[in-house]
Amino acid sequence: MMRRRSVAILVAAAILAFSGRSVAQEMESEPAANAPQHKPYSAMTPQQRAAATRAFLGLGPPPDKAAAALGAPLFQRDCAFCHGPLGRGATAPSLITSDVVLDDNHGEHLLPFLKKGIPAKGMPAFPTISDDQLTDIAEFLHLQVEDVANRGAYHVLNILVGNADQGHAYVAAHCVSCHNIASFSHFADRFRSPDQLQREWVWPSRSKDPALAITARVTLPKGGAIAGRVTQLSDFRITLVDSKGVTHAIDRTRGAHIEIEDPLAAHQSMIMTLTNSAMHDVTAYLETLR
Repeated sequence: MMRRRSVAILVAAAILAFSGRSVAQEMESEPAANAPQHKPYSAMTPQQRAAATRAFLGLGPPPDKAAAALGAPLFQRDCAFCHGPLGRGATAPSLITSDVVLDDNHGEHLLPFLKKGIPAKGMPAFPTISDDQLTDIAEFLHLQVEDVANRGAYHVLNILVGNADQGHAYVAAHCVSCHNIASFSHFADRFRSPDQLQREWVWPSRSKDPALAITARVTLPKGGAIAGRVTQLSDFRITLVDSKGVTHAIDRTRGAHIEIEDPLAAHQSMIMTLTNSAMHDVTAYLETLR
């Protein structure tokens, strides 16, 4: 269990660090005919997101926030000098990835460990601290792991901090070559919150609009061509679904010529130069058009 949890957290960190979007990431896998329909992640409440992510990562039971609040000052008093105020390391190692912490649920492993310590390695024992207080410290540490590993627990704050007039100017300068300015009227009405609006205008969801699907035409080495919607693309193979619904897996061998049409190519270019202030300005402008 210790290794499983450690690996899960490292995987989660890698996912969060990887901000680029490849073509393959944008392909939507075909759902199985009898697969259960799950609520979209973006439609979940913060509590539902946290629970779903916690289950996926195998983080164990949720921390007791009330106990963690009691444990915070105890940790600051006895542990922060070496491990940092949030347990992320200082002169002593970070406790966020500690096997002892990750293998513990509600203090059953941490309590005996803290009472004995490892004096030979500079970790003091705390035999005089009560079991209740040590449990509170354990819950504080679990809450720190939760904050680092569980991206589903975030709460979106107010993002309407931009200048609507500057957002209008940005749209006029960067968007009207592809979009009719009138099409932005009531665009924000499609979304229940500004953060969803912002996410969708920056990078529209392909799954919600078939017109945004990536398509390709492949000219084969021996003649003939196949065209269709791209479902997979790698350095070695491209998979298309043609207009009749037939799937074609084509090896990218010498002589195969591929022409790709990506309706979101302009968005991908825009993202490379889009600043935070411009993004907030456009969101503020679109909100005025509800």
